[in-house]
Amino acid sequence: MGEKKKDKDLSTGRRPGTPANARSPDPLPSWNEGTTKARIMEFVNEVTYEDGPWFVPPHERIAVFDNDGTLWSERPAYFQALFTMDRIRDLAPQHPDWQVTQPFKAVLEHDLDTLIASGMKGLVELLMASHAGMTTTEFENIVRHWIMAARHPRFDRLYTELVFQPMLDLLGYLHTNGFQNFIVSAGGIEFLRAWSREVYGVAPENVIGSSIKTRFELRDDGPVLVRLPEIDFINDHNGKPVCINKFIGRRPIAAFGNSDGDLQMLQWTAAGKGRRLMLLIHHTDAQREWAYDRQATIGHLDKALDEAKRRGWVVVDMEKHWREIYPFEMKKEVV
Repeated sequence: MGEKKKDKDLSTGRRPGTPANARSPDPLPSWNEGTTKARIMEFVNEVTYEDGPWFVPPHERIAVFDNDGTLWSERPAYFQALFTMDRIRDLAPQHPDWQVTQPFKAVLEHDLDTLIASGMKGLVELLMASHAGMTTTEFENIVRHWIMAARHPRFDRLYTELVFQPMLDLLGYLHTNGFQNFIVSAGGIEFLRAWSREVYGVAPENVIGSSIKTRFELRDDGPVLVRLPEIDFINDHNGKPVCINKFIGRRPIAAFGNSDGDLQMLQWTAAGKGRRLMLLIHHTDAQREWAYDRQATIGHLDKALDEAKRRGWVVVDMEKHWREIYPFEMKKEVV
């Protein structure tokens, strides 16, 4: 009973990792009919048909998903960045020097442009100040508290309500057909693991992300792992195939992304033998979500889009191919 209540607290009351309309014979009910949906279903049918030439045994059915911009939105900034900013504001009374020191000053003044201009150096400073110096258990509790309470500035909804319903349907469809779903994100591994099972139906051990170093300490109340102010690994671009090989040990047969940061992961997947599915989410819906690609600072999609078109990968036009974008849109249709 406790697990079910936790699911509802973190997400929207649906069973995670399954289609919203579980009774429907359509396994992807939030996808519009057409070539894109048909290609996904054709791929799954081919690799799961035991007597077919492209059959893949279940233990080799590995699917990898980027998170930001692929499984949930990423505007006006990556959601973990918004979490980081909230943490900086909470900690600011203990650090009066932050009022005049960048990039902390930009966070306290809600100056997103200056913050973005600080680049990776500024982000790392903020991460070290807000994510380190505590145990892994303490950090998980902070993340879970935030994810259950913080609300998106545009939609005034929990961030877990800004997950993409079509991708939830897809996760459930693949899982039902014997796939192992993994999240392979540039986001923090322990940030994602705190809620991935409840929201996506993806177990914490199936989450691969960027990390900071940790240290084992034996304290009076027992052993703990302490998060240190030092980057361990950035899981982005070339790092994604490296981490897939290191932590999964198998080349995926399906990969899903939305930006140039996912290109190498899709290339690595495409290089394998047999049937492969490489899919990019193209953000084209300015009314229901956002529209951006080549000129975007966040979710920059340029080289990957060109390669997808050249190599015949699936490109999802969000405006055309998705009947609904968010789970709360499904609720509007319920009579």
